Amino acid sequence: MIEHLLIERKSMIKSLSKKSITIATLVVIVASTALAIRPAEAAIDYCKVTDLKSAGGMDALVKAAKKEGALNLITTPRDWAGYGAMFDIYEKAFNVKISVDNPDGSSQYEIDTMKTAPKSKQPDSIDIGPLVVAQLTPPGAKPLSAPYKVSSWNDIPSNAKDANGYWYGNYSGKLALVYTSDLTPAPTKATDLTNPAYKGVVGITGDPTSSNQAFMSVIAASIGNGGAQNLADVQPGLALFKNVKSVNGALVKVNATNLVSGAVKVGFAWDFNSIGWTAGAAKAGINLKWTYPSDFILQAPPYINAINAKAPHCANARLWQEYVYSQNEGKTAAELTDADLKLSGSKLFAKLRGGQNIFQRNAATPVTSDAMQQKGILPASQVAITMPTTAKVVKKMTISDILSAREQIISSWASL
Repeated sequence: MIEHLLIERKSMIKSLSKKSITIATLVVIVASTALAIRPAEAAIDYCKVTDLKSAGGMDALVKAAKKEGALNLITTPRDWAGYGAMFDIYEKAFNVKISVDNPDGSSQYEIDTMKTAPKSKQPDSIDIGPLVVAQLTPPGAKPLSAPYKVSSWNDIPSNAKDANGYWYGNYSGKLALVYTSDLTPAPTKATDLTNPAYKGVVGITGDPTSSNQAFMSVIAASIGNGGAQNLADVQPGLALFKNVKSVNGALVKVNATNLVSGAVKVGFAWDFNSIGWTAGAAKAGINLKWTYPSDFILQAPPYINAINAKAPHCANARLWQEYVYSQNEGKTAAELTDADLKLSGSKLFAKLRGGQNIFQRNAATPVTSDAMQQKGILPASQVAITMPTTAKVVKKMTISDILSAREQIISSWASL
């Protein structure tokens, strides 16, 4: 087809006399020839592609992402589960600037932003807790997310993803107790939070009606205070925090800043956050500690990733998902060379240390961990973790269990 068009253009030029060939004529001939031989990549609407194949392959997707040059994320702190390392790799490899709106916000904040923010302020990709996932695909309404199936789709368990690709699990954690080293006695279980010696220093990571980590803290408190493991009744957890509030007067937010300042000295947090905060505090000369409860360990359902249907950078929204779900051992940002950066998109992508690998290294549990284990590519955690021998692991929770528990918490939390 292309050869035929070129022959026609040559014949057209020969048939014209030199005097009759104007500059305008030559421009038309050259332009039409260029269009004839240009690949159809410009016709790809990256806001509508649903997998790597429909995106034109990795080379085309990387090229389009580089052209966009930006990726909008939301409520994704650098010190959360290894995301900082992923940001550095992605920005260096693809020459893309990553912006993160409200890093310490809640899962509900992400949903609300998708609903109300102007196009330029919309996130390209979200990372939310399962307590708000149902809001992505409301019955009878247009989905907030766009369907996409990453290349490692088959490695994601069926119970951790939407069958049509509107959302998919990413990583999960276990609830731990994080505390300052001067706190005595050291906490060992949920009910220790009501110890009078802890007056005024117990906190929670946010509003449990909108923050997944805070929500799971109430669930952990409930199970540790005798509540049902299937979340049928979370009143024991609410009762525990009511007791704490009656002593404290208020619950201070548990985060790295408040732990370092001493504004809060103990509370529940994900193990991967506890590890990151402890390491960060050590640099400031503050000694934080963390431990799993001695009676049970709550392994929560995974956090959820999805592409925003209103994403302003559609190619990067999809390339980011491909990267976060890649399992490569690969190179860190510091290890990437100039020669690596000159490779084709697909060859460069294969050189990168993947997101699932990085989660595992940072004590988060990647959603594809079982598949990685079977392939023999699951790396060791960079952090030595000791599991209490007396603890029972609790992890069998469904989305419906979580939504039921959320309703219980919503109806009671404000009045505690």
